[in-house]
Amino acid sequence: MTALIQLQPKDEHNQKLEANVHPPDWSNPTPRGRYNLVVIGAGTAGLVAAAGAAGLGAKVALIERSLMGGDCLNVGCVPSKGVISAARIAATVNKASEFGVEVPDGVHVNFAAVMERMRKLRARISPNDSAARFRDLGIDVYFGQGRFVDSSTIDVDGTKLNFKRAVIATGARAAAPPIAGLDGVKYLTNESVFSLTELPRRFGVIGAGPIGCEMAQSFAQLGSEVVLVESEHGILPREDREAAEIVRKAMLRDGVKLLCCGRQLEIKNEGGIRLIVESHDQGYDEQIDALLIAVGRAPNVENLNLEGVGVDFDKKGVKVNDRMQTTNSRIYAAGDICSPYQFTHAADFMARIVIQNALFKGRKKSSSLKIPWCTYTSPEISHVGLYEHEAQEQGVEIDTYVQHLSDVDRAILEGEDDGFVKVYVKQGTDQIVGATIVARNAGDMISEITLAMTHGLGLSKIGSTIHPYPTQAEAIRRLGDQYSRTRLTPMVKSLFRKWLAWTR
Repeated sequence: MTALIQLQPKDEHNQKLEANVHPPDWSNPTPRGRYNLVVIGAGTAGLVAAAGAAGLGAKVALIERSLMGGDCLNVGCVPSKGVISAARIAATVNKASEFGVEVPDGVHVNFAAVMERMRKLRARISPNDSAARFRDLGIDVYFGQGRFVDSSTIDVDGTKLNFKRAVIATGARAAAPPIAGLDGVKYLTNESVFSLTELPRRFGVIGAGPIGCEMAQSFAQLGSEVVLVESEHGILPREDREAAEIVRKAMLRDGVKLLCCGRQLEIKNEGGIRLIVESHDQGYDEQIDALLIAVGRAPNVENLNLEGVGVDFDKKGVKVNDRMQTTNSRIYAAGDICSPYQFTHAADFMARIVIQNALFKGRKKSSSLKIPWCTYTSPEISHVGLYEHEAQEQGVEIDTYVQHLSDVDRAILEGEDDGFVKVYVKQGTDQIVGATIVARNAGDMISEITLAMTHGLGLSKIGSTIHPYPTQAEAIRRLGDQYSRTRLTPMVKSLFRKWLAWTR
């Protein structure tokens, strides 16, 4: 059985959070007959499915064994962005002199205050995911371990819930990779790193994916000596290589020591934690005070009796079809438990598909979703649609348009001109098939392109849309201009010249 999320320290903010998302004095309700929908797991997917179904008039039960809000609220999106925001402020103050602003005494980071601020804001957000709020929406909220008895019954610690349809939304958790010596040391994951109250002087991170890069850079900006170990070359191996290289250089400037192409990694517990690794044919022996494991996820499929109700799953999670239906036609799944896109917003929209298909015999397909994502480093990297290599693999011929921020006025004025907007369109057309943005607020900027892709608006339509000046989003509009200029062929130019000469 997987461990429940532990809230540490037990201060007023975490007590407020717990009172909302797993009230100590909560009494489970008495079942009210057959439910239209029973949802197991109260993370993003489960909350959206339950609230949406109840809002449409369905009788709904929601089961959670740990904390409502799931990873996102408690140990993921929310606390990480609280830490990142503080780290960005520290980094900005550190370079204030570049803007003519002098900070004579330098930057002093009160890490305990940084983390308390995060806990305070997390608690402030928590009523949105609270048991009381969902009870008030007409949903029966049960705390306990949900387990399928058969294809119409779920047991919650001895209470039987009868259902017409069910949704598995139990999510995923951090999983430790097979690293020699890892079992012999105490290490952090995303489930425990936000419980820190003292800044580690020397901080080790294994895994240069999104979580690893975000935390490595943030802790470096807050004052830790950071060592980041990655088995592949560079960082963010799934991202556009030009984009990842810009972030890599930014992380190095912030003081992160990157040991990529890591081989023969070994961890020892000798007067502290030692990371022994070979990187680019050179051996390293790094002494650290705290270690974050930021690679590997495991689906929460245990103790659900999925085998007993004919729901197929493997090490990646529950298997679903394009309509989010499992191999048991009465049971659906949504979110990290079944999706390669382990993002809060992806879980949200998958849950919406489940509502339509499970309750109203809809035919909505998850493959129709245009899912953007963002890594919240400085600068951020956001992406939607195909990468260039994916287009090649799928036989999609593309044209590529790039606008560097070094030619965008707002980016220059703010000292944030090391980035770009890159858009792929189907060759000879303005139909957008993918885009990558590297910018301070790339996560906000990508939505304009996602909107265009979702509703079939071409790059020329973006170019003809007035954007306020000066903004970094002007870079996106300029790509529309780039496309329009390709339509001005020599023949068209010749015809224009003849017309203008004739009308003089």
